[in-house]
Amino acid sequence: MAPRLVAGRAAQRPMSIVDIESIASLHATACAAGDKTYTDPATGYKVMTSETLRQRGRCCGCGCRHCPYNHANVAMTKRAAKISAPALLHGDFSELAEAGVDVLFWSGGKDSYLAARALKRDHGGTSGQLLLLTTFDATSRTVAHQEVAIATVVRQAATLGLPLLGVPLWPHIPYEVRVGEALRLIDASGVRVRRVCNGDLHLETVGAWRKDRLAAAVEAVGAVSHAPVFRVPYEALIDDLEASGTPCTVCAVGDEQCWSGKPPCVAIGERFSRALAQRLGDAGADQFGENGEFHTLAEVWHAERPLG
Repeated sequence: MAPRLVAGRAAQRPMSIVDIESIASLHATACAAGDKTYTDPATGYKVMTSETLRQRGRCCGCGCRHCPYNHANVAMTKRAAKISAPALLHGDFSELAEAGVDVLFWSGGKDSYLAARALKRDHGGTSGQLLLLTTFDATSRTVAHQEVAIATVVRQAATLGLPLLGVPLWPHIPYEVRVGEALRLIDASGVRVRRVCNGDLHLETVGAWRKDRLAAAVEAVGAVSHAPVFRVPYEALIDDLEASGTPCTVCAVGDEQCWSGKPPCVAIGERFSRALAQRLGDAGADQFGENGEFHTLAEVWHAERPLG
């Protein structure tokens, strides 16, 4: 029986790094040779290349592995489970201000949430100037470190009324390359990116890493980097979190290495609070978990006006 011809959806089950790297090589070789397809090593199916799909002139809506149209015709309700390339998971570019937007790296936790609140105040409380960007593992469909499903992040964006750009990460595509693709997608939509923002709090090493890895991608769209809550005192951040009325629950706990060799003193399911921050400080840990001690989920659906 002849191999089945698919656009790539059939092979989007969880794959190993070896599988992924093999697929990248097979796809690149097929494109260079002008072949319309290559054979998926896991399924034996024929998979269409990005060039073949581009010749169709539009997205077919199937969530193809090599879709060159950023899954434009995949139903919004299905994108969290299907996309393989950067694409909007909530909202629309047309909702954004003509004057430009701030793009905020959104993990779904308290730090990025506090950054969103700071940016909204910076915008005078108006809408249309903030877009969330979330990177997630393309295989597990979860946000790294947070261990939160991308579908939950979509729920956050919908609750906040903010557009969300999902950026699936694959082992064979460098992080900065994929983020660059996402920023160019925004720029190509006609929306000007003014600042690329994050929820960094005080670690200089993290800021240096971002500058080193992402500077070219940020500059390519004419934007600058910005950390709205960097070096803001923890006491002020806790005040703002309490004022928001949004519970932030511990969703992941780092290993003992993150705790300087000591056992963790926080558990999954605990609510982050002033008292918990004090307990963490007394234990010699960073009160906000900046060293990877723990991660949280901002349950914005429990607040009446989460962004003020």
